[in-house]
Amino acid sequence: MAEVIPNKYRDLFDKKVFAGLTTLMPDGSPQVTPVWIDYDGQHVLFNTAVGRQKDKNLQRDKRVALMLVDPDNPYRYLEVRGAVAERTQEGADDHINKLAKKYLGKDIYPFRQPGEQRVLYKIKPERVSSMG
Repeated sequence: MAEVIPNKYRDLFDKKVFAGLTTLMPDGSPQVTPVWIDYDGQHVLFNTAVGRQKDKNLQRDKRVALMLVDPDNPYRYLEVRGAVAERTQEGADDHINKLAKKYLGKDIYPFRQPGEQRVLYKIKPERVSSMG
């Protein structure tokens, strides 16, 4: 059953919190990457480039875990486990620019590589645990 993010922890999505995103490699071993995150009230959102390891992993296996640690209190955290509800390139450029504004104070994402295609992931929370 899908869960929503408890109100008590939604502030973490307003802060410049990096989430540890865990995906599964082809052999089943975990792969963790820090990502910028967002929440739309239903899905946890993150953005990546087409062809990166997390993109490849999630196209093969939609299961994911994310962990957000409050930068103001490292004993307060939120773990979200779920699955990819949507993978889309539509709106991905606007979304990475929104995240660049939040995390870097820049209107345009400054780290784009030549030929890079952005992809937006929407994660449906299935299990949420927290502390603090």
